[in-house]
Amino acid sequence: MGELNTFPVSYKVKGQRIVIIGGGEEALNKARLVVKTTASVVIVAREFTANFDGMDVEKRQGMALADAMHGAALVFVAETGPDADAAKLEARRRGIPLNVVDVPDECDFYVPSIIDRAPLTVAIASEGDAPVLARLVRARIEAMLSPELGPLARLAGSMRERVARLLNKTQARRFYEDLVSGTGADAEALLEAHAVDQAGVVWLIGAGPGSADLLTLRAQRLLQAADVIVHDQLVPDEVIEMGRRDAERISVGKKKGHHSFTQAQINALLVRLGNEGKRVARLKSGDPMVFGRAGEELAALRAAGIAYQIVPGVSAALAAAADTATPVTLRNVSTGLVFATAHGAESEELDHWAALAGTGITLALYMGKTIAAETARHLLQRGMSVTLPVGIVVGAGRRDRSFHRGTLGEMAVDGFEMADGPAVIFIGEAVAYGDWADAAAIAANQFKVA
Repeated sequence: MGELNTFPVSYKVKGQRIVIIGGGEEALNKARLVVKTTASVVIVAREFTANFDGMDVEKRQGMALADAMHGAALVFVAETGPDADAAKLEARRRGIPLNVVDVPDECDFYVPSIIDRAPLTVAIASEGDAPVLARLVRARIEAMLSPELGPLARLAGSMRERVARLLNKTQARRFYEDLVSGTGADAEALLEAHAVDQAGVVWLIGAGPGSADLLTLRAQRLLQAADVIVHDQLVPDEVIEMGRRDAERISVGKKKGHHSFTQAQINALLVRLGNEGKRVARLKSGDPMVFGRAGEELAALRAAGIAYQIVPGVSAALAAAADTATPVTLRNVSTGLVFATAHGAESEELDHWAALAGTGITLALYMGKTIAAETARHLLQRGMSVTLPVGIVVGAGRRDRSFHRGTLGEMAVDGFEMADGPAVIFIGEAVAYGDWADAAAIAANQFKVA
C-alpha cells in the first residue's frame, strides 16, 4: 500500500468563519459546499459575476482582507491575479489553512468528494491528483448508503451516555455495529440484550491466495467486526489491514523450518480468546478447509463450547488455474480434480495418485516445490508417462507470481528452477489446454480496475 502525503481528518468549523476569495463560478462551487456546515461564510471579491442569491453567505465587495480573515478557520482562493496573490499571503501570514482552487501545490488541504448523511459524512480524496476519480468513487458509494443513515447516526449519538453506563468497551462496539446493521427500531431491546451478551466467537476466514481483491465480502465484513485478528505468515499485510484499526493482531506464522506457534498453542490461543468473550478472526491463507489445519482448530473450539463460523476463501489451486486459464476439469479429458500435499506423501498415496492420473484426473499438489523432482520420479516409477503435462504456478493470485510448464519427465530430471513462494503443481492432460504461454498477461488482467 502506498504512503499518504496528507492525513485525512474532520476539521471543526462550528461557530467559526470560512472565507472565500472570488466572485465567479469557482467561488460559487465552494460556497455550495461550505454552506452545508454551521460556519459563517464570507465571500470577498471586487466583483460578483456568479449568482449567490438564496445562499446563507455574507458578500463583501472590495479586498479588505485583514478584516475578512480575522478569526477565520479556513480560506479558499477561487480566482487568480494580484488579489488572489494578496489573499494567499495574508492567509499564510495568519497561519490559516489555505486551499487554492485547482492548484494542488499551493494547498494546505484538499476538499474531498463528500457523501452527506449528516451527522455522518464520507469523504473521498485523491490528494489533488485525480478529482474525477474521487467523484466516480463517491457516486458508487453514494448509491450504496441509505438516506436513513443520518437519523440512525443521531439515534446512536443520543444513546451514548446510557451505552457507556451499561456496557463495557467491547460490548458497546458490538451494540453500535448491530444497531447500524439493523433499522434502529428496536434499539432499546438491543441495548438490553448486549448488556448480558458476552459470548465469544471464532471466525475461520479464508484470506485467499494473496490478492486483497479476492477476499469475499463476508470476510471483509467480519474483519471489521473482529476484536482480535489471528493470522498466518502467508496472509498479506493489506488483507490484515482491512480489520479495525484498534483490533489486536497476533501473528501465528508458520513456514517451513520455523514455527513461531505450534498448532497446539494456536488451538489454546483461540480457545482462550473465545472464553474471554472476544470476536476472533482466524485468518488463513487460501481456504481454511484445504490444508489449513482447520479440523484441529474446530475440534478444540467444539470441545470448549465456543461458537465458530467458517468463511470460505479462494484456494491456491483455483487461483493458479485462473492465472493460467487451465480448465482443470474438461469434458473427455479430465473428469475430476484432486487436491493433495506432496510433502510427506507415503507410498500408498503415490500409488493412488498414479492410478487416478491414469484415469484422466488432474492432480493439484501443494507443498511440493522442494521435492518436485523426487515426487516426479516416484510417479514415473508407478507407470505415469514421461510426456504427461506439468504446470507449476508459484505465488498464485499474487502480483509477483511465476509460471513453469513442461512434462513429468522433465520435472523428474531437475524439478524446474522456481522462484521463492508457495507453489501449486498441476499434473495431468488438462494442463495442455491452459494458456501457459500467455499466463503472465492473463494474470495481469486480473488487476485492472473496471
